[in-house]
Amino acid sequence: MKKMLSLAAMFAVLAYASPASAEIKFSGDASLRLRGQFEDGEYNGVKDSEDDLNFAYRIRLKAAADLGSGYFFKAMLTNDNLTGGWTTVTDNNTESYNIEVSNFYFGRMMENSHYMMGRLPLNSVNNPIFDLALYPFSPVDIPVATFNMDRIYGLNYGAKIGPGELNTTLIVLDNDVADNTPAEGDGMFNDGYAVHVSYKANIGDVTVEPQAVIVLSDGDGADYSNISSNTFGLNVGVPAGDAKLSFSGFYTICDDGKGSITGSGAAADVDYSGYLFRVKGEVGPFTAWVDYNQTNDETNGDDVDVENLFVWAQYNYKVYESAMGSFSLTPTVRYWALGVDEGSSEYDYSRLRTELIATVTF
Repeated sequence: MKKMLSLAAMFAVLAYASPASAEIKFSGDASLRLRGQFEDGEYNGVKDSEDDLNFAYRIRLKAAADLGSGYFFKAMLTNDNLTGGWTTVTDNNTESYNIEVSNFYFGRMMENSHYMMGRLPLNSVNNPIFDLALYPFSPVDIPVATFNMDRIYGLNYGAKIGPGELNTTLIVLDNDVADNTPAEGDGMFNDGYAVHVSYKANIGDVTVEPQAVIVLSDGDGADYSNISSNTFGLNVGVPAGDAKLSFSGFYTICDDGKGSITGSGAAADVDYSGYLFRVKGEVGPFTAWVDYNQTNDETNGDDVDVENLFVWAQYNYKVYESAMGSFSLTPTVRYWALGVDEGSSEYDYSRLRTELIATVTF
């Protein structure tokens, strides 16, 4: 917490250091979360269950600087970790955390185009293409936002073309180091790179956004590494009176004989394909969506079918709101059902999460 206060004080000093300083605006939020989690599993007829009550919290501080002529800088500090920035209360309240820079990026906004670079926010909660691309066997319950902190390192360029806007982002997935040998090739190009391309346009009142994530070289995922996968599809937004409906459909495929199994590093002839469909509705403070995914894995000659069903529903109740900030309560229900068919064995799993989140924004 001292680090956060020190950084905030430093930003404040810089903001008012001189009349020539950039205009810096601060905002942020702090949340407390109470979660009930109820898990049930069954593997070849053997059942298991586990329940838990979890207390967690999250703090985020955002800074935005307007440098003039369209140039800008943005950053977010948070108690970031591998659970998406939420810190769980430990025994005797002895937990400790570091305030870190979760994302930062800078660039320039122009009349018909823009560019930005750095640790870019993804908004993956509303765009499931990234979940399917990086987690093809479990692309539900916002895994990119949870495990990747909803960000990537890359360079983005966007421009108005025709009736819509084209956006292209070059993504650096990892930084592998490899020797230069005849067997391995040039070590300069063993890093993982991908490109995300999207085009967003309105057709009447309907918003259409086709897009693709193409892994160019040696991408590392949750299950397989050193692979090149392709994911593509579209989001469609449809107004319906006071409600807003959106539909998403994405397909991913990978056929790479030079892959490896994440974790063990064992060589693998990676071969999988899958799809994800989402139907989402928003009416005032109420938001809900349903995800359905099915992925088939034939890596190393296997034949494994994975099926996921996920439901998210939440209601955001504003207890207090003003021009300076707000206080809200958000009850949320998250249900996940998983089925894995390996031919000779089957695994079924379900998880229900009931949450109450209290958030103050400023």
